Amino acid sequence: MKAGPIIAMVVLVFLGMWLVLQPALARSETDLTISVGAIEIMLDRSESDDGTLEYTVISPARLQSDHKYGPVELDAFIQKQVDEWNARPAFERHLLGFFNITTWGTFGWVMIGLVGQGAFFGRMFVQWIISERSRVSTVPEIFWWFSFIGGVCLFTYFVWRVDIVGVMGQSTGIVIYARNLRLLHKEKCRQEPSAQPTVS
Repeated sequence: MKAGPIIAMVVLVFLGMWLVLQPALARSETDLTISVGAIEIMLDRSESDDGTLEYTVISPARLQSDHKYGPVELDAFIQKQVDEWNARPAFERHLLGFFNITTWGTFGWVMIGLVGQGAFFGRMFVQWIISERSRVSTVPEIFWWFSFIGGVCLFTYFVWRVDIVGVMGQSTGIVIYARNLRLLHKEKCRQEPSAQPTVS
């Protein structure tokens, strides 16, 4: 076995872990997290010169500012977010909650995950159909293409979701799928006639 795929696998695992670790560490450093519907508001707490607690919004990005809220002002700010969330149509609140997203702008990330999951289903479905037709268990080239596309999409999606289990599961698979595609390509090259056409 060549060392290249093993090295690539290890590098991708560590890259995925690093990508997930950054936002996870940022979350652990927050002092207070308040959920408003499907939105998580993360706040830093500090003390003013007179000992009063002050809060600064650090997430989500659309609410970030340098403004420091006192306890009463923070209550009013949170109530405003609750009112804005409740003002949305019920179907929108339910759908955002169902997909576990805060805005429709992030639905693209969910689509990447759904495409990846669809590719994973597609690979098994195609492999099953081809095997049934030939009456022999067969793994066609398209199986590896679907696997690779699905693996890349799901790896990207799990990084966005800050899901270490999903990232580690997909990072090793991507290298295996790419390696199988490379081996198939090399096999095709070997099977092509090596003789060049003669010029008369």
